[in-house]
Amino acid sequence: MLPFVFWRTLASIPVVALVALLVFSMLYLTPGDPATMLAGEAASDADIERIREALGLNKGFIERFSIWALALIQGDFGSSIYTKIPVLQTILSRLEPTLSLMALTCVIAVTVAIPLGVLAAWKRGSALDAAVIGGAVLGTSVPVFVMGYLLAYLFSVRLGWFPVQGYNPIASGFSKWVMSILLPSFVLSLGFIASIARITRATMLEVLSQDYVRTARAKGLSERAVLFVHSLRNAAVPIATVVGQGVVMLIGGAVVTETVFNIPGIGRLTADAIFQRDYPIIQGIVLLFSFAYVFVNILIDVFYAAMDPQMRR
Repeated sequence: MLPFVFWRTLASIPVVALVALLVFSMLYLTPGDPATMLAGEAASDADIERIREALGLNKGFIERFSIWALALIQGDFGSSIYTKIPVLQTILSRLEPTLSLMALTCVIAVTVAIPLGVLAAWKRGSALDAAVIGGAVLGTSVPVFVMGYLLAYLFSVRLGWFPVQGYNPIASGFSKWVMSILLPSFVLSLGFIASIARITRATMLEVLSQDYVRTARAKGLSERAVLFVHSLRNAAVPIATVVGQGVVMLIGGAVVTETVFNIPGIGRLTADAIFQRDYPIIQGIVLLFSFAYVFVNILIDVFYAAMDPQMRR
């Protein structure tokens, strides 16, 4: 197993390098000049040029990329154009709300979606099956921000069960933290639940038609054991793929959800940085998300290898 993990990690290094090049290139070619925004409307061309020189924006692509990549290898993501605070420090200061949102979202989605998918496959053609399929279509069709505003109005404004906006850190108390993050996590989990439930149902339908499932039932095993032990275990690989890919997709949803509920996380930081043309912040966030995506894919491959030894070859 260790050699497999080593070679899989080694193979990811060129991917990370390519992502870094693409991120820098896209931002280099993006219209808009941070120096102009910093200087203000009343600034002269000379003032703007001095700011561009101070920020290193007047250098060519190769020179700027070389300087940036060398600093990146040393762990230096640069500093914000506006606050002058190091990018990594800025991102880490916003990490807790985003990790809390994503972690609770994953718990809700997996806890709800997998049993729903299993039961829908077990009761194929029933009202439960139709409800799960309809809910999955609805969950993937309605945008996150629409569902966010609707549920915030219902549960926060009308019923007063949850805070309308804001975030309470874990240090303020577990109950306050849960109440501030539960509704945003539920909103973000709806599309994730739909994806997991749909693939779980499809995979379980295929597994339940296999001979070993009929054999397990013939031996007198309970239906719960047949469904959640024998069948679900053999359906775990495609389900794990959807869960792993969904974790990365949650990053994009977090940007919208944090904006709707005014959560000071990385998603909100991303939106603010894009609006301000704060290139170092944008580059740092995209790179860290890309690293997370590569890391999650490595974990999925390791899970595959643990479930099926033939994949270690």
